[in-house]
Amino acid sequence: MAADLRLNARWLVPMDGNKPIIDHASVFVTHGRIEAIEPSSSERSARHTIELPHHALLPGYINAHGHAAMSLFRGLADDLPLMNWLQHHIWPAEAQWVSSEFVRQGTELAIAEMIRSGTTTFADMYFYPQDAIDASLAAGIRHVSFTPILDFPTNYASNADEYIQKALAVRDQYQHHDLVTLGLGPHAPYTVSDAPLRQIRIIADELQLPVQIHLHETAFEVQDSLEQLGKRPIERLFDLGFLSKDVSCVHMTQINDSDLDLIKQSRASVIHCPESNLKLASGFCPTARLLAAGIPLGLGTDGAASNNDLNLQAEMKTAAMLAKAVAADAAVVPALQALHMATLGSAQALGIDQYTGSVEIGKWADLQAVDLSQLPQQPLYDPISQLVYTDSSRYTSHVWVAGKALLSEAELTHIDVDRLTATARQWCQRIRPN
Repeated sequence: MAADLRLNARWLVPMDGNKPIIDHASVFVTHGRIEAIEPSSSERSARHTIELPHHALLPGYINAHGHAAMSLFRGLADDLPLMNWLQHHIWPAEAQWVSSEFVRQGTELAIAEMIRSGTTTFADMYFYPQDAIDASLAAGIRHVSFTPILDFPTNYASNADEYIQKALAVRDQYQHHDLVTLGLGPHAPYTVSDAPLRQIRIIADELQLPVQIHLHETAFEVQDSLEQLGKRPIERLFDLGFLSKDVSCVHMTQINDSDLDLIKQSRASVIHCPESNLKLASGFCPTARLLAAGIPLGLGTDGAASNNDLNLQAEMKTAAMLAKAVAADAAVVPALQALHMATLGSAQALGIDQYTGSVEIGKWADLQAVDLSQLPQQPLYDPISQLVYTDSSRYTSHVWVAGKALLSEAELTHIDVDRLTATARQWCQRIRPN
């Protein structure tokens, strides 16, 4: 029987742990999944064929951490240290403006930006997650939702118990959607007390839910924990039995040898957000050490309020170059390893690698095509190097999620850009009138 879709690519970058690049390959998609990978000379038929004669075909990027709706706060409070930024600017703005409407429209804006730069899956930790999920389903993008949990009240909930109950209600509502993975998002050790952390661990084990937490983001966070509790935040989480292989720890800019040992023992993963950490002067995640230790490492943009973009390709380039500077070794985190962090590494960190993150038979066809014939990619000696170290996201021409085209010839297929732009401008006028 003919496949639904055939993609004929000049280069295939499968990220499957085998050959890094396959020349002149065809990927066949049926019912949203990859059915076959064959040479472009294959006579296998398909109902629809797309020629990609100057393109690299690769897995879509997986943005493993962010706060999508915060796109509506982009540029609101720049050039400030983290706790000042949070306590005096972002949290007050959220208290005033965050609502169901804010989250839906802010997430729509974020999704459009991410699709255009090759992202097919994003992890989100924000209030009113049902509205963010609905925006994702309407756009057709894959979504990993970590409902936030805190001790203190916000517009969304009043205490940790209510956050948890709302998280479980979201899980019950969306657990059967193929595009949605549901999880729990305790914000950070300094905003969630011991009892809720223990409860989250029990629920995650019972329901097999992934968990994501901000951890060791700043030196202040670590020092404050030492002064208050006599132990580092990760040590506290380890002693509580909170850490496990289903926990992804975001940021981890402050790591000593003891911390590294606890991550390895617990089999937790780390999500690296280099540009947000640089902008907030939070510190440097020692990615080369983590990778050498075999710790699963994914890549995220964080929110557009602290980055200020959601371009994971740019994040990948920054991560590769920052790792070299931090390790004082130009050979660490080579291009292929950086690309792994942005695709299969992020999938592994989020626990979704069984069905996305690489181009393999049986996985969902979550793919992107990048045109490498453009001037900034010339001369072209190594396609993977060009994908990582040049601004290749400007030339993302196609994006598919489960075989469905979300970007075609660099145009969004399901999103009205003019409407989104007008909506963003309206929010700007409401939040900060001229």
